[in-house]
Amino acid sequence: MQTFVLVVHIILAVLMIVLILVQHGKGADAGASFGGGGAATVFGASGSANFLTRLTAILTALFFVTSLSLAVFAKKQTSDAYGLKTVQTAPQTTVPPQQNSGETSPTAPK
Repeated sequence: MQTFVLVVHIILAVLMIVLILVQHGKGADAGASFGGGGAATVFGASGSANFLTRLTAILTALFFVTSLSLAVFAKKQTSDAYGLKTVQTAPQTTVPPQQNSGETSPTAPK
């Protein structure tokens, strides 16, 4: 699931970059009103601006949702990695107690 959200996130980022670069700035509207070449578009003088603005807003909202989803996945992975649930305990076996002979080590000289 995390991989799918990451792929969608990257695709949305690329689409947003392309869509924002395709849009013209506010200064281009002034030139179009005086008969510039940009006025003859498929959508009309301001039709493309509304469509592209709405599409940018939708992509931005989806990008925001995928960003939050990835943050939740990252938090879950971090808490699982450092939680006590991941600590594996060794099986309990009874080990006979060692007898202390008073020596500091078994190889100590007598």
